Amino acid sequence: MSIMKRVRDITVATLNERLEKSEDPVRMIDQFLWSTREDIIQAEKLYQQYAGHSNHLKVQWLQAEEQKEKRENQALTALKAGEEQLARIALHEKAGCEERSRQYRDLFEQSRQNTLDLEEQLREMRSEYQSVYDKREYYAARMESLRLQQRMNSRYNSGFGDNGIQSGTAFRRLEDRISGMEHEAKSLRDIRRMGQEFVTEAGNTVQSVIERELEQLKRKLEKEGWSS
Repeated sequence: MSIMKRVRDITVATLNERLEKSEDPVRMIDQFLWSTREDIIQAEKLYQQYAGHSNHLKVQWLQAEEQKEKRENQALTALKAGEEQLARIALHEKAGCEERSRQYRDLFEQSRQNTLDLEEQLREMRSEYQSVYDKREYYAARMESLRLQQRMNSRYNSGFGDNGIQSGTAFRRLEDRISGMEHEAKSLRDIRRMGQEFVTEAGNTVQSVIERELEQLKRKLEKEGWSS
């Protein structure tokens, strides 16, 4: 495990621990995302440098290989010409080219492996960043829901709730008032009806008395010999 990987593991563990104690996880996640994004940017720069360096080492290695083959061909040409001393010089230079080729090849292989490791770490960091970012969106949505719930509770506990109670009380008072007015109007209407009935009954009673007295007078006249 690379040093950078161990550092990232420690950072993620620290994030998880701090999230458990944080009252604002979104802010904590934003800080982690910012830090991770900076790490990714630096790692990308380092990757580009490693890639460029690897290419440079590969060029040096291939050039040394080319020079080695060239010096070997020169040694063969010198031997064909009977120039053994020139052949020895060419072979000596060939040995130097071969050593440089080996050195640059080893450096290239090491650099190429480091580049591959860094590329893998970059993939992990980007994946980690995206995973945390997705969680950030989820926690942001939860925090917004909580904030709206708290605002709703606050409205019920202070303004909105009191207004509801006051409105209900006002409507009940209005209902009582209207009911009282309706009851009063109904009472007056009943009283008027009773008065009219009383007048009617009284009129009927008087009329009945008059008719009865009229009949009595008629019978009296008949007894006295008066006829109508």
